[in-house]
Parts: sequence; structure tokens; C-alpha cells
Amino acid sequence: MAHVPPPPALVIRPHDEGPRWRQWATIGLFWFASLIVTAALTWVLRENVPADGVAQLKHALEQTAALQQRVAVLERAQQVANAANADLQRQIGVRQEEIAGLRADLAFYSSLTRADAKREGLSVQALNLAPVHGNPRLFNFTVTLTQNLKPGQVASGQVKLSVIGMRGDKLTTIDWADLAANADAKGVGFAFKYFQQIKGTLLLPDGFTPNGVRVEADAGSEFGKSSRDFTWGDVLAPLGGTNAGESK
Repeated sequence: MAHVPPPPALVIRPHDEGPRWRQWATIGLFWFASLIVTAALTWVLRENVPADGVAQLKHALEQTAALQQRVAVLERAQQVANAANADLQRQIGVRQEEIAGLRADLAFYSSLTRADAKREGLSVQALNLAPVHGNPRLFNFTVTLTQNLKPGQVASGQVKLSVIGMRGDKLTTIDWADLAANADAKGVGFAFKYFQQIKGTLLLPDGFTPNGVRVEADAGSEFGKSSRDFTWGDVLAPLGGTNAGESK
């Protein structure tokens, strides 16, 4: 006869609801605490921030923008003032140099008319060249002539210039007739008792590089002739330079 084992013993235990209840209680406490914190923050903000805080903040931002714009305007004004001051200082320096030159010229010309001055005949005293804006080959010139050999008498005649320089690889002299085609071939006329500044214009040919200038003045047999050589760089003034003419 077959042996049949007895059925397993069943153990019945009561269900424990404790852990689920504690979980829901914890969630509830956290939710309640968040409500309390939110309410507290709302109360603090209401008590410390004025009702018109947004308007005040907007006004403050507008004031800041206006001040920044004002600072930018002042900085620009300062830059303009600095530039104007630098230009003024430069002009003062130029005028001081001009005044010093005029004083030196005055002292020299005054020495010609003194009774004890050394008697000299016709003399080429100075030459100034000034480039003409817009044409690199065109130059204005001013020649200063003097004489005190015969005080009170008028020395008259013509003065002309020639320019020495390089054309290609050859040393070349450009005569007065080629430098001033529209002028008198004899030169520019002068007439003075003590000194005079004679003005004219030179037009250099294409491809010519000047190195020097020769000035020749002829006042006839009574006052004679005079000539003088100048280095181009020594007599060339900056672009825009001018010279005043005078005769006595």
C-alpha cells in the first residue's frame, strides 16, 4: 500500500498596516511644512518690499541709464577739449617760431639802414620754397634781395632761378625759361632801396628730382650782379607754408 504524506501545515498571520500609515504621515508632514514656509516667505516679502517697488526699480534703472549717457557725453567732451588743446599748443609753437624768425629778419633789415652798417652792394640774402597743394611739381618761391651800398637809391633789375637735379641717371640743370614758361625770360623784376622779397612759381619737369637751386640777380652796371646757391632741402618749407613779401 502506497504511503501518502500529510498536507503541509498552514500558518495564518495578521496583516501589519503600520509601515504604509507612517509613509503617508511623512508625506503629509512635508506638504504641511511647505505650506508654512510659503506662507512665511509671502509674509516677509509683503512686510519688507514696498508696494511700489517695481516702479522704484524702473526709475532707478532709468536714472542709471541717464547717468551712463551723461558720463559718455562728458568723456567725449574731454576728448574734444584735449584735441583742441593739443592743436592750440601746436599753433602757439608755430607762431612762436614765426615771431622769432620775424624778429631776426627785423634785426637784420634794421642793420642795413644804420649809419654805421657795413656797405654792401646787391646781395641774394635768402630763398624760400613752398610746395603747392595738389601738384607735386609746382613750387612757390620767395627770394630776398638786399643792398645798402647806396642808401636811398633804387636798385632795379631782374632775378631768375635755375634748378640742379637728377633726370634719370644724369645730372641736369633746368634753366629759368623751362621752369617758368609764362614768365619773362629775363627773370622777375625788382626795384628797392634797401631790401625786397620777390615772389614767383617754379614748375619742375616730369621725372626730375631737384637737389639745389641757383639764384641770380642782375641790377645793371650801377649795382652789379649777385648769385647764390642753395640746397633744395634747406630752403623747402612744409606743405602749405607761405612767405610775406615786402620792399623798402
